[in-house]
Amino acid sequence: MILVTPELRDQLRANHRARCEALRRGERAPDLMPVVRFFNPLGPATWLATELDEDGILFGLADLGFGCPELRSFALEELESIQLPFGLGIERDILFESEFPLSVYAEAASRAGSLVEGERNLHGDAPDADGSLR
Repeated sequence: MILVTPELRDQLRANHRARCEALRRGERAPDLMPVVRFFNPLGPATWLATELDEDGILFGLADLGFGCPELRSFALEELESIQLPFGLGIERDILFESEFPLSVYAEAASRAGSLVEGERNLHGDAPDADGSLR
């Protein structure tokens, strides 16, 4: 699977330019909407990316499944090179549509200890104490 299509690359690069331009002007960096979501089909690792620089470094929210999702940079080449069992690799969530700025996803993930659980909480899909969905 192609992790970053030309259209996604254009959006990610535009976000990077917008952040750099804001910082150059002495303004606060914009709170960008994630453009793409990657995941490990065999494990808990999940990434939301908002931008891509000229060196192929993405920025966004990374959750490797250890209970401490964090805002950080990660290399597209590294994600593309991961080889999982059964010939699988990291996948792009083709249905992902960002509904919130990255800071909202980061806060929800931090509170839940997981990006996936944080997203469920944001969408009201978190189970109640009895295990039923709201």
